[in-house]
Amino acid sequence: MTMSAFSESCGENLCPEEENTSSANEGRDLTVTIGATVPTGFEPTAAEEVRQKIGADARISKDRGRIYFQISTDKLASVHHLKSVDNLFVIVQEFENYEFKDSKEDAMSDFQQLAPQLPWSDALEVWRMNNSLKKRRGRRRGGNSSKPKPGKGEDAPVPATEEGDAADLIPAEKGQSDTPQAEEGEGDQAGNLEKEAPEDEANKTLKFRVTCNRAGDKHCFTSNDAARDFGGAVQEFFQWKADMTKFDVEVLLNIHYSEVVVGIALTEESLHRRNITHFGPTTLRSTLAYGMLSLCNPQVSDVIIDPMCGTGAIPVEGSIEWQHSFFIAGDNNDMAVSRTVNNVNHIQKRNQDAGSSAPLSVDTVQWDLCHLPMRTSSVDIIVTDMPFGKRMGSRKKNWDLYPSCLREMARVCRPGTGKAVLLTQDKKCFSKAISRMGGLWRRVHTVWVNVGGLVAGVYVLKRTGSVYGTTPEDVRPPQEAPNSGKDEQ
Repeated sequence: MTMSAFSESCGENLCPEEENTSSANEGRDLTVTIGATVPTGFEPTAAEEVRQKIGADARISKDRGRIYFQISTDKLASVHHLKSVDNLFVIVQEFENYEFKDSKEDAMSDFQQLAPQLPWSDALEVWRMNNSLKKRRGRRRGGNSSKPKPGKGEDAPVPATEEGDAADLIPAEKGQSDTPQAEEGEGDQAGNLEKEAPEDEANKTLKFRVTCNRAGDKHCFTSNDAARDFGGAVQEFFQWKADMTKFDVEVLLNIHYSEVVVGIALTEESLHRRNITHFGPTTLRSTLAYGMLSLCNPQVSDVIIDPMCGTGAIPVEGSIEWQHSFFIAGDNNDMAVSRTVNNVNHIQKRNQDAGSSAPLSVDTVQWDLCHLPMRTSSVDIIVTDMPFGKRMGSRKKNWDLYPSCLREMARVCRPGTGKAVLLTQDKKCFSKAISRMGGLWRRVHTVWVNVGGLVAGVYVLKRTGSVYGTTPEDVRPPQEAPNSGKDEQ
C-alpha cells in the first residue's frame, strides 16, 4: 500500500503538512526511534546486543523492561532478529516530564488535544514498511489477545498495585466496555519475516485499538480513562474504526510516572516464541534463555550443558546463536527429552527449508541430574532453569536436590575456568546450598528477573580452582536444613 493510498484510507484528517511529509518519505530511509520490551533485569544485555548487531546505542528506560534506540529504516528487518527482545514498537513521540493536570477532566482533555498534535507520519510509514516485511499468517484466530499460560521461566504481567495499573488494557472507542485486553505488542514470529507484495487497501478503513500501560501513584486517572479518551481523539483524527481483536494498528500509550511515550506496535505476538513449537508445563522464554547464555559469554569449542533442559529452550537458543560451541541437553523426564528432540528437529527442518544443511551442534540425553554420565572436569559452562518447587518439584525436595546438583555440577565443570548460570525462584534454599559450597563455587553476581509474576534470581557462579575430591564439600554432604510450615508456603 503506497503512502497516498494509506492517507486515503485514513480519510481526510491528515493535515497538508503531514501529507507532504508522507510523500517525501517514500523512497528514502527514515531515522526513527524503536522501543523494545525485554525480560526485566536483562536490559543491559539487550542494549549490548543492539550495539553489536544493529550498531546503535540503546537507552535503558526508567520503566523496567524497556529499551529505546534509533535506527534507519533499512535496518528494520534486522531488528526483528534480535534475540533478547520480546516486543517492538516505533515511537511517535516521547515526553520525559509530562505535566499532568490535577483534575481528571483536565487531564483527559489534554490527552484528547494531544492526539492531533503528534507527528504521526514517520511512525505510520514505518508501520507500513513493517507490514510489507511480515509474512501474513492468515486471519488472526481470536485476534491478538491469545496468550500462553505462563509457566516457570516465563514472564507475565505483574498484577496492578497501589502504584498503578500497568497491565490495564482497554478499548479505544468511547462508550465501549472497559474489557481488559491482551498484553501489548504480540505479533508474528521473526522467523516468518519476508518481503511481500503490498495489498491494495485504498478503500479499506483501518481498524485500531489503544493499549495503555500505566505506572505511578500520583495520577488522577486510570489506564482505562487515558486509553478511552486518547483513543477517541485518535479515532476522530484519522476516522479509523475501533476493533479490540482484529485491529490493523495498535497504538501504545505508555505512562510511567511523569514519562509518557506514544508508539505504534510492530509485533503482534511476542518474539520469545520464535523457536519453540513443543511446549511443556514449564517452558522457558527464548529471550530469557538468550540472556542467561549471554551472561557466560560462550567461546568457540566450549562444551555447554543444560542438565534440566525441560523443552530445550536454552540449548536450542544457544546452538542457533553460538554455532561453534557444543550443547548437551538432558533431563530425567522422558517427556521433556522428547519435547527437546522435537524442538531441535523443528529448527533443523526450518534451516533445511531455508537452504542450510548444517546441523545444530546439540545432543539430547536422558539422565539423572545427580549422577551425570560426564567425565570429571569436562564441561565449560552449565546453564539451566532449576525447579522452583511450585509447578515442578517441591520446596521440600529442593533442600535435598540443590546441594546434590551443585556438587555434581562442580564435579563435571572445569576447575578455575568453569561457569554456571542458574535460574531459580527458591532463593532461600539456593542461598543456603551455595553458602555450603564455598570450596567449589563462588558467586559472581545475581540478576533479578520477573518470571511468571514471581521475582526470581539468575545466579552467575564461577568454579573455584579446587580439584573435585579434595574439598570438604564433595566428600561430606551438607547437613539437611530443617523444614517448617513457612518453607512450604
